[in-house]
Amino acid sequence: MGLKKELNLLGIFSVASGAMISSGIFVLPGLAYAKAGGTYFYIERSLGPAFGTFGGLANWFSLSLKSAFALVGIGAFAVLIKPDITLFEIKFIAVTACIIFTFSNLISVKFTGKLQIVLVFILIAILVLYIGRGFISTHPDNYVPFMPKGLWSIVSTAGLVFVSFGGLTKIASVAEEVKNPSKNIPLGMLLAFFIVTLLYILAVGVTVGIVAGSDLEGSLTPLSLGADRVMGKFGTIMLAAAAITAFITTANSGILTASRSPLAMSRDKLLPDFISRLHGRFQTPHLAIFLTSGFMILVIIFLSIENLVKTASTLMIILFIMDNISVLIMRESRIQNYRPQFTVPLYPVTPILAVILYGFLLVEMGPVPLLSALIFFLLGLLSYWFYSKRRVKRTAAIMHVVERITARELKTKTLGEELKKIVIERDEIIEDRFDRLIKECKVLDLEGSPPINDVFRTLSEILSERLDLDRELLFSLFQEREKQSCTVIKPGLAIPHIIISGKNKFDILLVRSREGIFFSCAEEKVQTMFVLVGTVDHRNYHLRALMSIAQIVQEPDFNRKWMKARDTRELKDVILLSQRKRES
Repeated sequence: MGLKKELNLLGIFSVASGAMISSGIFVLPGLAYAKAGGTYFYIERSLGPAFGTFGGLANWFSLSLKSAFALVGIGAFAVLIKPDITLFEIKFIAVTACIIFTFSNLISVKFTGKLQIVLVFILIAILVLYIGRGFISTHPDNYVPFMPKGLWSIVSTAGLVFVSFGGLTKIASVAEEVKNPSKNIPLGMLLAFFIVTLLYILAVGVTVGIVAGSDLEGSLTPLSLGADRVMGKFGTIMLAAAAITAFITTANSGILTASRSPLAMSRDKLLPDFISRLHGRFQTPHLAIFLTSGFMILVIIFLSIENLVKTASTLMIILFIMDNISVLIMRESRIQNYRPQFTVPLYPVTPILAVILYGFLLVEMGPVPLLSALIFFLLGLLSYWFYSKRRVKRTAAIMHVVERITARELKTKTLGEELKKIVIERDEIIEDRFDRLIKECKVLDLEGSPPINDVFRTLSEILSERLDLDRELLFSLFQEREKQSCTVIKPGLAIPHIIISGKNKFDILLVRSREGIFFSCAEEKVQTMFVLVGTVDHRNYHLRALMSIAQIVQEPDFNRKWMKARDTRELKDVILLSQRKRES
């Protein structure tokens, strides 16, 4: 049983935005000022289960760390209410909040999404008010010198604050629970990216213009300092409320999305099966949620903030590098059933450039985070080698690339079948009678350029067995039908169709000839044939089948997909995944 689709576009925007608007704007600007001077699925299916194990664990680990950081932030901002608050009290508040959000996620994704929407819009409203009020109070002198420690220091600091934008890709972890995912996921992510980036730039810019560098450097409450300068105690309280709200949205969405990594890995046999169990009443992955929350509580209790941020940022950068490599592999594999609704602009420049830029950020993180990431990678490989390897039989997209390069037919079929199921679910394709006929039909993938009568004889032999009819009778019907009128309906396409005696019989055959079949009535050879055979009582469906075929062959990429299909199964998939209007 799958997860329920309960997130709409507004929910997606709120999950992505809420995951980004937290530490990156309420805490990290102070730390950065001092220094400045899913995805799992793509990685596993493109690079293979070994890298997928690391990718899934790293994704879970980094998202959990970021969410734990947000929970600690909730406790840290309590200092504005109780100045003498102890570290134990801060962590106690964080753990308590984690437990509350755990049960929120356990009850319902829909409830979590609605809560996220309310919190995010409250947060954005407060930030807009702060930016508007603070802008008129900025001091130009605070911006001079603009880059006191040089341009490269900004690049190195970008690695520290990179964890802030890790939330942008979180929504991919809950794609199974999104309504109309092909439209809402990319649109929601783009809206969140541009709106949150604008808020980051304006809020940080206003804060630097209000607060002196000596006060801002290293502060864990930089925006609250700015609000205190321009709005007094009210501003401090308002921004503290906004910060706590931001941390709540990050922690809430973090548990939601991070828990889906172990869920997916369990389904893929990379982790024990019991982790993917759904709660009998709420239909949520309760064991994956409890596992994630438990890990976050341990992080809150035992890790420091700086170590937490650096480790999460490093893993996030590595994951983004692997994501972009995955895009290159998936595109270059040319798998027939890989049909993304949103494609990377300026491919392949964009993913290649992204890998290079992320590489620079990774180097600037320093040796300790890189060593931590290397250890984590080795642990992932060991987990795969000793536990997952014997349980996983999937092939990765990289094998399709190898097949292209070596011109050697490999046994790489499982990914194509899996992608077909994804397209069917994503596009909400409901199987009708025509689809069932195609799934059961015989497909001829002919070599060379045979005469049409030889093709008709082969078809007659196949249909004779399938329909229990005389093959010579069938052959004569095909010849007679061709004499009455040419069945080539457009260059390269023919639809021979005949009426047979009897009742309740109807069949379809598919034929491809890359070199083409010569019809005496047509100038160009035919590469594609849909062969229809039915009794008189199926005449109405005969016409509906012709209409379905007409819709299929009119799709812009039909000929390219048809000619590039590697085998008869992929030829069927071209038909089964078409966007034609299906009968209810």
